[in-house]
Amino acid sequence: MKRELGYGAIAEGDVIVTRLDAAINWFRKYSLWPMPMGLACCAIELMASGASRFDIARFGSEVMRFSPRQSDVMIVSGTVTYKMALVVKRLYDQMAEPKWVIAMGACASTGGMYRSYAVLQGVDKILPVDIYISGCPTRPEALLDALIKLQQKVSREPITSMLKKIT
Repeated sequence: MKRELGYGAIAEGDVIVTRLDAAINWFRKYSLWPMPMGLACCAIELMASGASRFDIARFGSEVMRFSPRQSDVMIVSGTVTYKMALVVKRLYDQMAEPKWVIAMGACASTGGMYRSYAVLQGVDKILPVDIYISGCPTRPEALLDALIKLQQKVSREPITSMLKKIT
């Protein structure tokens, strides 16, 4: 008797048959390790998402890593000044592939209310942003929604074709 398990997997008795892409992406989807780049007030909301009320652990992202070599999702939260832009770019470059970026808040996405010579008008000027979160300040629920969207993006990536390019 065949049963559909999702992710293209089929169970036939005690044997589960699936594609390698689907299995690897399922593992990757629930093991995103964010690196918080808290630069301003949105960082407080980022910290709140790790608290028990919002519980970011439900999505497998509770392991906040402050080392770029141990993380694969950079969450840029707050105002990015030109002085900090070099640091943000350097940390992003040190992250291992595959890596993703979440721009959290109006300041990280567009510069927010700061139209000055010192503020970068969006972190997408220096980094490829995957998910934008609007708001000033953003709510922790919005960050959790962004993580769900990033998980959906990860689960659709063709990983085996990327592995063939590496070898």
